[in-house]
Parts: sequence; C-alpha cells; structure tokens
Amino acid sequence: MPIPCSNWPFPLRRLVLVSCLLVCSCGWLMPPPQLRGNKVDSEAMKELNPGTSSKADVSAILGSPTARDTFDDNTWLYITEVTQQRVANTMGELDQSVVVLHFDDKGVLKSVDKVSKADGLPVTMIARKTASPGTDASFMQQLIGNIGRFNPLGGVTGTGANAPGGGAPTGTGH
Repeated sequence: MPIPCSNWPFPLRRLVLVSCLLVCSCGWLMPPPQLRGNKVDSEAMKELNPGTSSKADVSAILGSPTARDTFDDNTWLYITEVTQQRVANTMGELDQSVVVLHFDDKGVLKSVDKVSKADGLPVTMIARKTASPGTDASFMQQLIGNIGRFNPLGGVTGTGANAPGGGAPTGTGH
C-alpha cells in the first residue's frame, strides 16, 4: 500500500521533490560516452568476402586499420573502445572490441575474427627490477662521495674555463 504523501508537512514534501529531481538530473549532467578507435559497422562487414576481398577493398569499405600486427603486416586490427567520464574525471570503459583481419601473402582476405574483452587473458606483472652495476651506492660511498668535489669558492673543481688557472689565456700577446 503506497504511503500518502499529502499528509506530509510541506517542507518534507519539498525536500523529497528536490531530492528526486537532483537524482534524476544526474544522468543529464554526465558527458555522453566517447567512441575511440575505428568502429566497424556490421553492415560493412557483410561486404567483405574472405577469398576475394583485397587489402584495397577492405581499406575502401572499413577505412585504414587502427593498428597492424607487430610481427605480421598481413594482420590488420580495428580496435573500438567506448568510454565515459565517471567520478573525479576518471574514464570508465563501457565496451571494447577488436576485429582482426588476416590476409595472405598476395593481399587477399583469408579470415575475419571478432574479439571482445571477455576473450582476453589476465596477465600478472612481475615486481622486480633488473640490476645494473654502479647504480647502488653503499652507505660509506654516499657519506664520503662528495668530499673534494667542491672548492671553497663555490665553483666545481676541474680544468674547465671556470676552474682557477683554466680557460683562455689572458693578456695582449699575439
């Protein structure tokens, strides 16, 4: 049984009305989803025929690919991602898909595969670093490492133009 709101005091009814309006209007304030990449139209995909379509045909129908396979120039990738701005200006991913086109050595389309985010595999990162000699100084090297590098006048010791007695000769000789 619904609660009759006509018995509520006027300030409470106003508060409920304003709250409902604020909650409903939040969807209007959010920016629209953004399409990134190259979205492949399903109607355009019907025009591609494996075994007869060439790279030029595919480029004319779908446009240039988003990327090509790093190790195989005969594999074209059309990557699509739909994102929307969320709380604190972070981007949230709504949808992601990849259309993979495989060509033979003559440039004729062999196959078309569709891959979604659900087909992805989780990758675990290894938390380690590659050791390189000379990058880690011991405590003693850090403690006494700068002794003798600076002169009392504030300049760096050495044999450059700023070093005492260094640089261009002075005088009027030829």
